[in-house]
Amino acid sequence: MNGRQSISIAVLSEDQNDVERINSALREAGHAARCHWISGSSDLADTLACEHVELLILNCERYQDTIRQVIKQKDRYNPEVPLIALQESADETSIQKAMQAGACDLVSMSLKSRLQSVVSRELRALRVERALNSTLQSATEYKRQLKDHMKSSSSSIALVQEGIFTDVNKAWMTKFNVGKKEELVGLPIMDTFEDESQAALKGALIATIEGKWPSGDKLIVKSHLDSEDDDEIHLEFRKFDLDDGPCVQIRIAPRLKIAEEPTKLVHDALKRDPTMLFYHRSQFLERITKRLRKKPAQGTHCLVYIKPDDFGKLRDQIGILDSEEILAQLAEEVRKRLHPRDVAGRFEGTSIMVLLERGSARDAQVWGKQFCKHIEKFTFEVGDKSTHMTCTVGACAVNNIFSNLEDFIAATIAAHKIGKEAGGNTSVLDESANEDTRQREFDAIWVKHLKAAMMDDRFRLVHLPIAGLRSDTMKMYDLLVRMIDEQGNTVLPSEFMPAAERNNMMKNIDRWMLQAAVKFCTSNDADRVFVRVSKQSIIDSTTASWMQSKLDENGFDCSRLVIQIPERDAAKHIKQTRALVKHARKLGIGFAIEHYGVDQDRFQILDILKPDYIKIDGELMHSLMTDSKMQTAVGKIVAAAKQRGIKTIAERVENANAMAVLFQLGLDFMQGHYVHEPEVVLQDTSSVATNSLEDLTAAVT
Repeated sequence: MNGRQSISIAVLSEDQNDVERINSALREAGHAARCHWISGSSDLADTLACEHVELLILNCERYQDTIRQVIKQKDRYNPEVPLIALQESADETSIQKAMQAGACDLVSMSLKSRLQSVVSRELRALRVERALNSTLQSATEYKRQLKDHMKSSSSSIALVQEGIFTDVNKAWMTKFNVGKKEELVGLPIMDTFEDESQAALKGALIATIEGKWPSGDKLIVKSHLDSEDDDEIHLEFRKFDLDDGPCVQIRIAPRLKIAEEPTKLVHDALKRDPTMLFYHRSQFLERITKRLRKKPAQGTHCLVYIKPDDFGKLRDQIGILDSEEILAQLAEEVRKRLHPRDVAGRFEGTSIMVLLERGSARDAQVWGKQFCKHIEKFTFEVGDKSTHMTCTVGACAVNNIFSNLEDFIAATIAAHKIGKEAGGNTSVLDESANEDTRQREFDAIWVKHLKAAMMDDRFRLVHLPIAGLRSDTMKMYDLLVRMIDEQGNTVLPSEFMPAAERNNMMKNIDRWMLQAAVKFCTSNDADRVFVRVSKQSIIDSTTASWMQSKLDENGFDCSRLVIQIPERDAAKHIKQTRALVKHARKLGIGFAIEHYGVDQDRFQILDILKPDYIKIDGELMHSLMTDSKMQTAVGKIVAAAKQRGIKTIAERVENANAMAVLFQLGLDFMQGHYVHEPEVVLQDTSSVATNSLEDLTAAVT
C-alpha cells in the first residue's frame, strides 16, 4: 500500500475534527485519503449511493447509530465494504464486542499507529479480493473453451446476454427447427417460449446473473415447438463472465426415460380414466385411503370435489362426443394446479375429486376459488367450436369428527351442493352441523393438554430459514412452535392452535414464543427472527408492558426480533396494532405484516402501520407461476413496498419455478420448503413422533 492510489473513506462522527485527525493520520502512513464527513444516517445513505466508498470509520462515542445499525444501513448498498470502529480507549473486551456487532476491528483514538495498520490491512484485503475476481473473470481462454464445448456437445445449448441470443449450437438449432444460427442470434429468447413461462424464465436469467440460481436446479418451461412430444422443456442455467460482459448458458436437460415392460404400461393405463388421465374411482379411493393413514409433514389433508355447472346444457351445445374433450381440457387445468403429493381421480360422471396437502382448510377453499375464477375466464376449444363454462368446488379438511372415509367424502360433496344451490361458480368449505358440539368436547381435552404442556415446559421452537433473493448477508428465520405430549410425541400446530384460539390461550403461547426467540438469538448467530403475535395479544393491553419488562433485559439487542401479525388481524384491530407496534419499536423490535394479499386497491394499511416487512400470502403461490394478472398484482405490491422502504418476503415457495418468478417481480426474500424444511431447536427431538387429538383423547380416557 502506498499513497499513489487515492482511497475514499467515510468518517462517521458528529465532530468534524475527527475527519481531519483521521485524514492526517492516514496521510502520514502514505495513503492519499479522501474523507467524507458523515454526521447522520441520511448523510451516510446519500454518500453510499453516490460515492465509491472503500472504508467506513465509525466513532462509536460521537455518532447517533450503533455499529449494528450502521452495518445494516451499509449492507443495503455495498456489503463488502469494511467498517472500523473508533473509541477513546480500547481493550480486548470492547474489541470483541465491536467485532461481534459487525466491525472488522476496534481502534483507540490515542493509538494512531494501530489505526494506520488496521486501515492498511483492510484496504489491502479488499483490493486483493477485487483484483483476484477481476483476474478470474478476464481470462481469455475462458471464452474459447466455452465455444469449443458448445460445438462438441450433443446437448442443446444457447448463450444469452440481457435476454438476447448471442450464440446457439447445432443441437439447439435442430431442437427448434432453425436452419441457420443467424435466424436466432440477436433475437429475444422469450420469443421461443410460451407466455405462461416467460415470467419464470426472466426471473431465472436474473437470478443466474446475480449468482443466486442454485446449481443443478431445473426450470420447467413450455416452448412453441410444433411436436407430438410433450412440449415441456427442462432448462439448466450457468453464469459465464466473458470479456464483453456476463452471459447465461442455457442447456436443455435430457428427459430420463426408463424402459418399462409392456405389461406394466398396460396395467398402469388401466388404472386411469382415458379422458381425464386421472385415476379411476376405485384406484383413487385406494390411494387416498393409504395416504390418509399418515399425516402430512406440514399442514393437513383436504378433499375437494370439482364439478362443472350445467354441463348438460353445454353438452347439448357442443355435442356429445366433443363434450368429452371439454372434460379432458378441464382435467388438464386441474393438473396444472396440483402439487407433487396431491392425488386426483375421476369420481363420477363429470366430477373430479382431489386430495390436497395444504397448510389449512382455508388454503383448500382459496385453491378452489382461484380455480373457479380461472375456469370462468378460460376458453374451451374443440375443432372449430369454442365455449365457456363455470364450475363449483366443495372442500373439506380432515377432521376427527369423521369416523370413516364415507363421512369425509359425503361432507365434501355436501359442501359442493351448498355452493351449487347458491348459484354455482364458487368454492365452499364444509362446516358440519354437529361440529360446534363436538368441538366443545374436543376443546375441553385440548385445554387440559395445553395447560399441562405450559406447566411442564413441553413446547418446542421450530425455525424456518428465510433466504435472501438479493443478498445473503442477513441470517433470518421464521419461528414456529410444536407441542410435545406426555408420551414425548410431537403435536403439530394445526392440531392445538385452533383450540388455543377459541379458549383464550394464544397470548400465553405468544409470550412463550417471544422468550424462546430471545434464547434462540442468544445461542444462534441470527440477525433477525420473526415471531407471530395473535389477535389476543394485539387487543390485550398488558402485552406492551410485558414486552418492556421481559424482552428488554440482560442487554439483549431487541432489533433482532420482528413481530409479525396477519394482515386481516392488523386491519381489523388497526388502532390496537398501531399502539403495540409503537411500543415494540421503542425497544428496537421490528414489525412485519404477514399473509398480505392482492385484493387491496389502495395501500393505506402500509402508510398507517409502516411495517418493516410484508410477507406476500403463500396462498398466491398456487397460481402465481402461470397467472400473468396475479404476477402484475404482486408486482404492484412490491413496487409500493419499495417506494415506502419496506422489504418483501414470499411465503410457501415450493420450487425453482416459483423462485424464478419472484426474482422477476423484485421480491427481497423467500421462505418455504424449497428453501429449507422447518427444524426443531432448543431440544433434540429426532426420535419424537407425531400425534393427533385422537391419541390424546385415548390418553385422557
